[in-house]
Amino acid sequence: MFVCEMITTRALVERNPRTLRMVRFAGSESPRSIQLYGVDPDTVGRAVKMIVEEDLADHIDLNFGCPVPKVTKRGGGSALPYKRNLLRRILRAAVANAGPLPVTMKMRKGIDEDHLTYLDAGRIAVEEGVAAIALHARTARQHYGGVADWDAIARLKEAVPEVPVLGNGDIWSADDALRMVAATGCDGVVVGRGCLGRPWLFKDLANAFDGSPERARPTLGEVAAVMARHAEGLTDCFDLERYAVTDFRKHVGWYLKGFTVGSELRRALGTAETLDGLRESLARLEHDQPWPPNTDTPRGKSGERSKVYLPDGWLDDQWDCDVSQDAESDISGG
Repeated sequence: MFVCEMITTRALVERNPRTLRMVRFAGSESPRSIQLYGVDPDTVGRAVKMIVEEDLADHIDLNFGCPVPKVTKRGGGSALPYKRNLLRRILRAAVANAGPLPVTMKMRKGIDEDHLTYLDAGRIAVEEGVAAIALHARTARQHYGGVADWDAIARLKEAVPEVPVLGNGDIWSADDALRMVAATGCDGVVVGRGCLGRPWLFKDLANAFDGSPERARPTLGEVAAVMARHAEGLTDCFDLERYAVTDFRKHVGWYLKGFTVGSELRRALGTAETLDGLRESLARLEHDQPWPPNTDTPRGKSGERSKVYLPDGWLDDQWDCDVSQDAESDISGG
C-alpha cells in the first residue's frame, strides 16, 4: 500500500496546489491510500467524494491519532474522538461518500488516562461502516514517550470483533510485530517510527509473517546506496533538488544509527545541498562495515507532553458537535 502524508480535507476540496501535488501517485504505485485529517463532517464528506469521483486513491484512512498541538488545538487528530457524536458524523459522511472504496481510521487511546476514548470510538466506527481500525496504544499526552500499552490493543480487538484491528506502537523489528500479534490477537500491525532509516523493515515484516527467519542486515555500503536512492526519489517528488536534499538531511542520522562514522563525515552528510555533494560524502563511508548489533531500538520522536493543547472548553461536553469556523486549516501535512 502506498500512503501519502496526512492531507487536510479543506485544502483538498479547495484544490490547494501543494495539496494536489501531495496526493499524486506514480503509475506503478498501487493500491493508493490517502490519509485525511478533518474536523468538519461536511468538508470530510466533500473530500471523500472528490477522491472517488476523480480516482485519486483506492483507500481512504481517517487520522484521529495525530497528537501535535497545531492539530489538537483545533479539535482534530487525537482530540476529536472525545466528541463522540462529532466523530460519528465524520465517519458517516466519509463512508456515505466513499462508494466502493474502503474507509479505515487510526486513533490513539484517548487524550490522556483520564479521558480514554478508544473503546467508544471503536464501537462507533463499526456502527458507521468503517472497514478496519488501527490503534496507536498511547494517549495524546504520552505523545511518543513511555511504553505502548499493548493490552489496550487486545481490549479493542475484543470490543470490535466485526472488523480487523491493527496494532501500532513500539514495533522496532519484525519480531516485535510477531510478539504484538501473539500478545494482543490483532490482525496486523502499523509501523511508524520503526522504519525511519530502515525501509527494508517492511521486507522483514513480510518474511516474519510468512514464517521465514530471514532478516535484512545490510552493510554500510548497501545502506549508502539506499540513502542515495531515497534522496533521488525526493528530487523526483519535489521537483527541486536543493529542497529535496535539504528534506533528506533529517533521515541521515536514522540511516547511520549504530554505524561507526566520523563526526566530520556525518556533518558533511547532514549539510549536503546537492545530490552530487551527497553522493560524494556517501562514497567516503566504509562500505564493507557490517550491520551493527542492537539497533532494533527506539528511533525518531520520544518523550511525553506536559499537556494536550485543546480548544477552549473542549472537555466540557463529550457529545457536543459544534465545529469552529477556523477548525479546518487549508494547509496539508502533519
